[in-house]
Amino acid sequence: MLTEEDARQLVLAKIDDERGCVEYDLQILRVEALSFGWIFYWGAAWDGQSGQRPRLGGNGPFLVDRENERLIRTATSGPVARQIADYERRLRREAHARNLAAKQAVQQRGTATPSTAPARWRPSESLEQPE
Repeated sequence: MLTEEDARQLVLAKIDDERGCVEYDLQILRVEALSFGWIFYWGAAWDGQSGQRPRLGGNGPFLVDRENERLIRTATSGPVARQIADYERRLRREAHARNLAAKQAVQQRGTATPSTAPARWRPSESLEQPE
């Protein structure tokens, strides 16, 4: 399970990958805690010359899931709240699929037929009949 600091390091590593594409210094601007992890907003640092933050394109925030350590870059084309809701639905579907698979496995073990059940030797059964 990730801590917020672990998640921050993952995001910073991804941001470092972008540094070669832009001439600005990139940084994490804001972090919000979510039910499943965090969302990290990132962008250019304040420009010391103009006193403004340069605008970047394609810098959608990162979702980080603390349980499965997923790092998901969100799209800039849609509202972040909708993307968070979509991811939460994905998590519920995955949990449902895991639960269903576990139930099916239990049912299969409980309904093993004699042909599928492993054969067991019983001491009362002998290979040779006494004469």
